[in-house]
Amino acid sequence: MTEKTIPFSAEKLAEIMAQYPTPFHIYDEKAIVANVRRLTRAFSWAPSFQEYFAVKAAPTPALLELLAKEGVGADCSSLPELILADLAGIKGESIMFTSNDTPAHEFVKARSLGAVINLDDITHIDFLEKHAGIPEMISFRYNPGPLQKSSNTIIGTPEEAKYGLTHDQLLEAYRIAKEKGAKRFGLHTMVISNELNPDCFIATAQMIFNLVVEIKNKLAIDIELVNFGGGVGIPYRPEDTAVDLEYVGRGIEQAYNDTIVACGLGPLKIALELGRSITGPYGYLVAKAIHKKETYKNYIGLDACMANLMRPALYGSYHHITVIGKENAPLDHVYDVTGSLCENNDKFAINRALPKIDIGDTIVIHDAGAHGHAMGFNYNGKLRSAELLLKEDGSVQLIRRAETIEDYFSTMIFSNSADEVKAALK
Repeated sequence: MTEKTIPFSAEKLAEIMAQYPTPFHIYDEKAIVANVRRLTRAFSWAPSFQEYFAVKAAPTPALLELLAKEGVGADCSSLPELILADLAGIKGESIMFTSNDTPAHEFVKARSLGAVINLDDITHIDFLEKHAGIPEMISFRYNPGPLQKSSNTIIGTPEEAKYGLTHDQLLEAYRIAKEKGAKRFGLHTMVISNELNPDCFIATAQMIFNLVVEIKNKLAIDIELVNFGGGVGIPYRPEDTAVDLEYVGRGIEQAYNDTIVACGLGPLKIALELGRSITGPYGYLVAKAIHKKETYKNYIGLDACMANLMRPALYGSYHHITVIGKENAPLDHVYDVTGSLCENNDKFAINRALPKIDIGDTIVIHDAGAHGHAMGFNYNGKLRSAELLLKEDGSVQLIRRAETIEDYFSTMIFSNSADEVKAALK
């Protein structure tokens, strides 16, 4: 069970809302830092450990800077993410560039930054060589195919994914890269997503360690970096149990000793690229109830919509909801909690048992700290909301302003005069 709490009192939240209108996202700095430090301790046994934060989860400079101070790197998959990482003070091989269908100029940028380039397909070797050159350090993403089993655990269904090289392609890729001048090598995989079973991550590590041994035996290539990807889930539902990071760390340490050390290999740099589990539980979407509708169902309409948090509409995901001031009230009403888009799936909750909600009530939606604001959009003319950081000293910092109507129109080209457009926006 996971207790769903919020890091601010009702009084503090009212104070914040007086300065920053809803909706907004707010992140808990203290909890994020404590979480990263816990992860680092769980892998303190490793000869070298690197967490590459998945920038796509929360691409906000202040959050990246906060993580960088804790020694966290960046997992990037696009040009803007590379630039964000660099501006946040994350440099060189603390950046891992794992992308697919990658434009040439993005490889060029990754090389200029000294990032670890992690190729998604064997054909990308020639593409990279042509446009950016073969770097000294290169990595490949492995797709193990169907039903890889270990410790009675099935690791995802990677054969359905567009990512990575097959086993035979992987071996050939290392051979080609070595012939083309690469001297240092990494190995990456990402075969699970939002997983709460800790044994899955240990099984993934064992699979990769076995592959490191095979590559050494067949190709005489030493792998120096292994990245097990992300995929650590978070307990979105109160009945879920969070992943025991210490258990995962111990399990991977045992696999490392039994396989890598026992075969006289290493030392290996151990890496993860967690995103969701780093910031996800420590971000909240705060909104107001502005409408109530009673037809065939009971609806509560918020001043937020799926442009602020897409996951429930896109995946049918559960996000816990707290009604401020009614935390201990009976859950004796059933609502669909909705936004204002002209889309019937614009719902944060469906048939959710909640306390009686009144117009003006403050609604806090939990676990919105990853893949929340980041997945925002402007469909239906909606504007993306502000992001705030609740500092350890209790102060609040604006880390991304809300979009304005001027922002929305700024890229549009009208036949009207500039003065006419400007007047219309008033």
